[in-house]
Order: sequence, then structure tokens, then C-alpha cells
Amino acid sequence: MDNKTSPLSRPEHARHSATGTADPLAGSFVTSYAGVVAFLAVADEGSFSRASDRLGIGRSAVSRSVQKLEAQLDARLFHRTTRSTSLTREGELFYENCQPGVARIVQALEDMRELRNGPPQGHLRIQSTPGFGRKVIAPLLQDFHAHYPDITLELLLDDRPADFTADRIDVSFRDGRMEDSDIVARQLIPMQMVVCASPVYAKSHGLPRHVDDLARHRCINFRTASGRAREWEFKVDGFAQRRLHPARHTYNDLDLILQAVLRDQGIAQLPAYLVCDLLRERKLVACLAQHAPDDGGHYLCYLSRKQLPARIRVFAEYITEHVRSLDLQCPAILTSTAAA
Repeated sequence: MDNKTSPLSRPEHARHSATGTADPLAGSFVTSYAGVVAFLAVADEGSFSRASDRLGIGRSAVSRSVQKLEAQLDARLFHRTTRSTSLTREGELFYENCQPGVARIVQALEDMRELRNGPPQGHLRIQSTPGFGRKVIAPLLQDFHAHYPDITLELLLDDRPADFTADRIDVSFRDGRMEDSDIVARQLIPMQMVVCASPVYAKSHGLPRHVDDLARHRCINFRTASGRAREWEFKVDGFAQRRLHPARHTYNDLDLILQAVLRDQGIAQLPAYLVCDLLRERKLVACLAQHAPDDGGHYLCYLSRKQLPARIRVFAEYITEHVRSLDLQCPAILTSTAAA
């Protein structure tokens, strides 16, 4: 049927059903779809020209679609200047409300495509804390890709909790369980925290025998993504304790803290996966094992859904199996240290 004579092209049909009553689905979706798609692309890209490249249409077409949407909503969605494009307050609110629905539509399309095409494929966007991502996850990606060559991988290192919808994250690796009913959190390994120093530092300054002794040592602290220094965690007389001593050095990256410890600059509390090999090789020595905190756990997380996309399912299974097979814990070393 010619588009000019199609019933769906006539606004009066879009606004009313066969019974003459208002049809909210036709009245909003048919007239707004192109505008919403263009709006989200501009919001994500921060530019009308980049949005046009992403959508494969002209910049003027993107601009017209957004203008029609703004007219329909009777609201200005973007602040536009010659140098920048940013969301207005109304635009931010509309973006937040649109994102969950769009994400579900995209997921539905991807799920059907995977059912039709067979072997797992598509793009996998992964977020991890920097230390765990570098040490544990990144080395496993090459072999995973060899098993599933049709899955493209993107690994983002970030200490902030993943926003699965806004950042389009498929899988996140976090320390400690996420208290969210919409998130599936699968524990990979326990999270042991180890207070350690170099042998040279231990010989020069000794090692603390009790958590109170840390006040006299050259502590190296970790600054979190929120800007606060992370407290050291212990268990004393059966009760959890948090301590934060003045630091000789502070870093926002665990690898930098580890390098500072190896250079004899001080003492730090680090996750076992990062130091277990160095403890076995005696390049580091551990202390205060008798006051180690309860395990928090390293978790693989993804959004809860009835039909998990094949690319996420095979990745979760592969990572779980291979991370658990790695020797990333050091219970024997810590037990002997505590006894000593």
C-alpha cells in the first residue's frame, strides 16, 4: 500500500481506534518512535552529528525528529550551542524514563536474533574493578574468544558500581554482594584481605602483632571512586572492626599500592588474589592473619531476566569455571602466619 494512503500515515487514525476512542499506543508510539530513537542517540553521543553517524541518517533528519518530539512533548530536551549539546532537566527526566524500555526492546531483538542464528554471538560489555579486571579477568578473555569467536568483548575497568541500564553493561565483577533483587550475583571465589609488607620493610620496622600496632607503621591507603579513603577491615574478639590510620601514601589503584609495598615504602591491606603468588615466592610477608575479616566474596553480576542471552550465559559459565580453578587463595600461608 502506498504510504500516502496508508491508514497509519494519517494522524486521525493514529489518534483513534476503530471504535472512535483514543488509542494511546497509536497516538504516542507511531508519532514518537523516530523522535525517541533520535533523542536517545543524541543524548548518548552528546552530539547531533555523532548521533547521525550512529543511526546512519543525515544530521538534519536527526534534528527534525528531535524537534518534532520536543513539539509533541511541549518541552525543550537539549541545550544547544555551537560547541556543545547537553540535556535540559526535562531531557534528563525523559532519558531516565525511556532507557529501561529501550533496553528491554533491544534485548528482545538480540534474544530473537540469537535464537535464529544459533551459536552465541554479539557484543559483550563487561565492567570490573581495576585490580580484579587486570589480574583475573583480562588474562582469561583471549581463550574465551578462541572458544566463542563470534562474541566481541569490551572490558571497562571502574571502581564504581555498574549501572547496567544507563551504561549498557552486560556483566559486572564486584567485590561484595550487590543488594538488588534485579541483579543476579554469582560468587566466584571468597574475598580474603591480607595485611602485608616487603621482607625489607619487615626487617627494618617489624610487623604489627595487633591491629592497634598499625598506628605506628607506614600505612598505605586506598582511595575509592567516591573520593573517600577505604577503611581497613578486621575481626577482633569475634567482632568486626574498621580502622583508618594516617597514611604515608594514598593511591586510587590497587596495583600502585602493591608496587609501593614491593618497593619497601610501607604496609597495606590487599586482596589475596593480588598477593597470593608474591606471598608464596616470599617477595611479601603477611601479618595479622588472626584478625582477618570475614570473606566478602568476588561476584559475577548481571541483570535478572527470564531468557538470559546466550553470550552472557556462556561467558558467565566460562568465567566461573576458570576463575574457580585458579589458585588465588593462600589459606596455608595465612594459617601459618596466624600461628606464628
